[in-house]
Amino acid sequence: MSHNPVGPIVVGVDGSEAALGAVGWAAAEARLRRLPLRLVHATAEPSLAYSDSVPSAVDLAGLARRRGQRLLATAADVAREAAPEVPVTAVVRAEQPGAALLDEAARASLLVLGTPPVRFLGRAVAGSVTTALAARAACPVAIVRPHVAEDEPPGAGPVVVGVDASPGGDEAIAAAFDEACHRGAALVAVHVWDEAFLCSLFEETRRVLDRPAIEAHERELLAQRLAGWREKYPDVAVERMVARGRAADRLLDHAEYAQLIVVGSHGRGGFAGLPLGSTSQALITFASCPLLIARHD
Repeated sequence: MSHNPVGPIVVGVDGSEAALGAVGWAAAEARLRRLPLRLVHATAEPSLAYSDSVPSAVDLAGLARRRGQRLLATAADVAREAAPEVPVTAVVRAEQPGAALLDEAARASLLVLGTPPVRFLGRAVAGSVTTALAARAACPVAIVRPHVAEDEPPGAGPVVVGVDASPGGDEAIAAAFDEACHRGAALVAVHVWDEAFLCSLFEETRRVLDRPAIEAHERELLAQRLAGWREKYPDVAVERMVARGRAADRLLDHAEYAQLIVVGSHGRGGFAGLPLGSTSQALITFASCPLLIARHD
């Protein structure tokens, strides 16, 4: 099923601080896009395999529903504080969170998920549901964690987009220009070529890697990928950057000061048959700013 490009912005609400942060971010995004906001809490039906010493499954289902309604009420307050003019609806769904949000994404413009901040010398805990939804949702997915830059407040930096030659590249570029335009932000277009990989190929053929020629070729490729977008978005200031290394590493270099990183759902780092590229997976794990995964069917 294709997603609705003018549907609501949907946020998963589970009661965590990360989810509430995502609600505030999504409300501001809904204001920018002039879209309604839909808050969704999913609670699986309680198991019937309980002894007589605990409440019945019917009672547990009611408790779970009422808890979900309380969590949604708190989330709605956060949304209204962030963007009072945005229409907000809320729903409790008696399903597994992954299945419920996957269904919601089929009718959404954007699915927003909160995840905890990156731990010092450790990994972020994005969770299997977050990763699966980022890979399989029918609409673009934003993964939001607290912004940790000390020298700039959240929302003050540029929008950063990873540009490659993959089929999903145009969707990422389009989404990035659109986000930069709505936010009144500059756009940094980053294209990365894998020097180590090319060096290994050239060593096998006993040829010398002509780095200046490759750099010139990659700059031309980046210019071609951006061709036409500057005319469509004349008010967006664009900085082009060509770098060597792994795409995820170079994009993560920007995460400390960017207000948003945009990538495609597939890329050169992905494998045929897998729903999410390795660059997107790395950014889900380590990016310290919000990440938008543009969808490519």
